[in-house]
Amino acid sequence: MFPSRYWPVSAVLALLAGDAGAQDSAAVRFSGYAEVYYAYDFAQPGSGERPSFLYNHKRHNEVNANLLLLRAELKRDAFRGAVGLMGGTYAQYNLSSEPDMLRNVYEAQVGARLSARGDVWVDAGIFPSHIGFESAIGMDCPNLTRSLVAENTPYYEAGARLSARPSKRLEVAGLLLNGWQRIQREPGNQRPAFGTQLRYDDGAGLVLNWSTFVGSMGPDSIGERRWYSNLYAQLEGDASLIVIGFDAGVQENRGWRVNLGEYAYWMSAVGAFRQRVKGRWWVNGRAEVFLDDYWLNLPLGMDALLGASAGVDCRISEQAWWRAEYRLLRAPDGGFVDAQGAPSATNMVLTTALCLRL
Repeated sequence: MFPSRYWPVSAVLALLAGDAGAQDSAAVRFSGYAEVYYAYDFAQPGSGERPSFLYNHKRHNEVNANLLLLRAELKRDAFRGAVGLMGGTYAQYNLSSEPDMLRNVYEAQVGARLSARGDVWVDAGIFPSHIGFESAIGMDCPNLTRSLVAENTPYYEAGARLSARPSKRLEVAGLLLNGWQRIQREPGNQRPAFGTQLRYDDGAGLVLNWSTFVGSMGPDSIGERRWYSNLYAQLEGDASLIVIGFDAGVQENRGWRVNLGEYAYWMSAVGAFRQRVKGRWWVNGRAEVFLDDYWLNLPLGMDALLGASAGVDCRISEQAWWRAEYRLLRAPDGGFVDAQGAPSATNMVLTTALCLRL
């Protein structure tokens, strides 16, 4: 099932599954996800690509796949593992800096339980990011498109994660990472990065999460350290979801951003909701702001972005959703262009997608 270049990870899973199969034939679970979309950007970009700071639903005026994912997961009392291989424009744009052989790897990790008391685990490999409430899997997100903060923080990480549950409601984790959304280290960078996560789940719909990152950006000769904090609160019921998040980052400035001081700062805030209105029909919305005076994430000269979106979902079944969304982005200082190529302060897009989970 897995290409030969991934044989080390798939072989480990196969061996573990073979050992477990005699006791539990259901230990290995296979799953799939597909999200096919169409996006129409009213600026009608000639390149066919949406703005540079977006990585999901990237192509304009064409039917395409944002994510096609095949995944195998193994869970036992003392060990676990997962392998996921993917395709689509999410992989094309978001992993463009990785080596060719790694650009289709969504996940490849193995883990061992160190102690049943406190549920202590160590996991290593490639795994989804510990930052944020959104992921590459659209059905798991409150809105069809991703927020500005999600698009400018890691979707995936590589390294090792030590986690524990001091109580049923609290999970803590520490991470040793290869960098800020890196599988292979940046050229010339040999310094490890670190992360933490503190997550409280009351079991009745309330989730509070605080995640951090500390690491060096760029080659060691530059050595620009980055500190990042991600904080969000989520309240979910049978027919509603509300999420509020606030992120802030600081990065050393070693002279690359002229006359902007010793440190560069950016911050963002987002509020999102979804609500069932009748039967299988849901509505959702989002409001957000992204402030980046030092242009670490946004294009040069675009100091701030305001965003708003409104969407409707039809949950055809638990495995199939149809989603549609209108999104408006506004840059008070300009930075966009309109369909005639003239400067514009706004960007508008309509996106629709069919999401299937198997």
